Amino acid sequence: MISNTKCECGHQNHIGTVLCEACGKPLIELPDDGQMPAEMRYDGVARRSQKANPSWIDRIWNFFSSVKVAVWLIILTLIGASLGTIYPQEDTFINLDDPAAYYKQNYGNFGVIYHALGLSRTYQSWWFIGLLVMIGTSLVICSLDRVLPLYRALAKQQVRKHLQFLTRQQVVYAGAVPGDQNTWLDGFAKQLKKKRYRIWRDGDALLAEKNRFSRWGPYINHIGLIIFLLAVLGRGIPAWHMDQYISIDDGQTVPIPGTNFFVKNEKFTVEYYTDAELPPTLKGSVRPKMFNTKATLYQCTAACDDPTRDPVLERVKTHDIQVNHPLAYKGLKLYQYDFSEQLRLISVSPVIVNKKTGEQFGPFKLPMRNPALTYQVGPYTLELKDKFMDFGLDEQGRPMTKSRDPNAPAFVFLIKGPDLSAGGEPYIYFPKQNDKVKFGQDVLNRAVADKLDIRVNAMKDVSFSEYTTFLNVRVDKAMPFIWTGAAIFMIGVVIGFYWQHRRIWLRFDGGTLTLGAHTNKNNFGLRNEVAAALNRTGIDVPAKSLDNRRKTH
Repeated sequence: MISNTKCECGHQNHIGTVLCEACGKPLIELPDDGQMPAEMRYDGVARRSQKANPSWIDRIWNFFSSVKVAVWLIILTLIGASLGTIYPQEDTFINLDDPAAYYKQNYGNFGVIYHALGLSRTYQSWWFIGLLVMIGTSLVICSLDRVLPLYRALAKQQVRKHLQFLTRQQVVYAGAVPGDQNTWLDGFAKQLKKKRYRIWRDGDALLAEKNRFSRWGPYINHIGLIIFLLAVLGRGIPAWHMDQYISIDDGQTVPIPGTNFFVKNEKFTVEYYTDAELPPTLKGSVRPKMFNTKATLYQCTAACDDPTRDPVLERVKTHDIQVNHPLAYKGLKLYQYDFSEQLRLISVSPVIVNKKTGEQFGPFKLPMRNPALTYQVGPYTLELKDKFMDFGLDEQGRPMTKSRDPNAPAFVFLIKGPDLSAGGEPYIYFPKQNDKVKFGQDVLNRAVADKLDIRVNAMKDVSFSEYTTFLNVRVDKAMPFIWTGAAIFMIGVVIGFYWQHRRIWLRFDGGTLTLGAHTNKNNFGLRNEVAAALNRTGIDVPAKSLDNRRKTH
């Protein structure tokens, strides 16, 4: 059945319209004998979510346009986010090789369940991201479902409204006016202009309006929230967000993962509080006062990923990194995170000794990290075949490395030269003397043990690092958009809090004035403004008597 939505004023309204978009006449039967204020949300115009006989697309639209659904989505998201705070998230650790074992060891059965449910990675989980997407979808559809009808209603307002529309407003006055009708109307309009109202006239009908922009405050909020959510989701794009940790010894240069930058730790320094600076309860304890990494940032310009060549580096910035004072360059930030005070081997400068003749060849510099693949030392050629930073043996007795730190470094060379076979002889070299004894370097090198030896002659040929500094590497291209979304949201909040959309309509019928006024909030302020304007134009009326909500049936 086709509904006739054409008003007696001649305007064709959409199906579902409550009040005529032009004259405001009620298109459906109103309760309370027409005495109580009419429903003025979106000025009574139809919304898509109120469509009769909806299709499956309309049903999806209706679901996401519901404010109740949006509230439940927010509640579920808050509950999910709170679950992620029960135990530390996996991404808060620098090195966590076995998360399941960590949660079991530290939190028992609850930790096992927590990890098994995926709550240890709550904020990267599909269901949490899905909730954020659904909230964003709800914000978009809620806004479109309401802002388009509202814009249509406010953009083409008719000055002369139906009499029943006026008598169903929040603030209503009806009665005679003193003196000439046109003179009084001019004086009343002048009073409203003093209150910053804009005035439109249509013969003996008037429309006064101010602060229409405040109606867009909630939708500005929505725009800010949508930008905020998109920025948060954008952090899942690898190029947009990075949060990693690197460790650097003094004098060491390491690549920054995922970038073409390298960083060098020129020198790490730490200062400690003296007993005089500490409170009595902490005296005698070691407390760091300030730790600083003098860092140099390099950009790789050639051979960045070629293991056979040294990368070509160009210095771009030098900065003293301290807590809350990162090195920043083109969106990349290096924060001082922590440090470790331990003696760590950086490099050695060994020599090759011919045991038969006693001749020494070298020295050659051998760094623990990033050694060269080939060394030419006198008549000997050393080809690096393998490297173990923390040498050990697995269950089958095979060589392995227990960590990435040079705690017990070992290098496997193929040595070619005098008195050696044509194809060369394998040689495993332990830079640390205690490792040589522990693992039996001469036993492992049985084939060449009586011919040559690789050793360090003096401590001056050994380089140690007293400290290891840990840097937090961050790239967050989404952060400017997060701040932009937050700023837009706050603009919408301010607009919604401090301004109200106020409208006053009036018309004369046979010399009788009928006035109706409406505001989206702060009805008392509007009522007082109307009463003051009436009193100044000769109509003495108490402000409370204008409140249509107080009137009885």
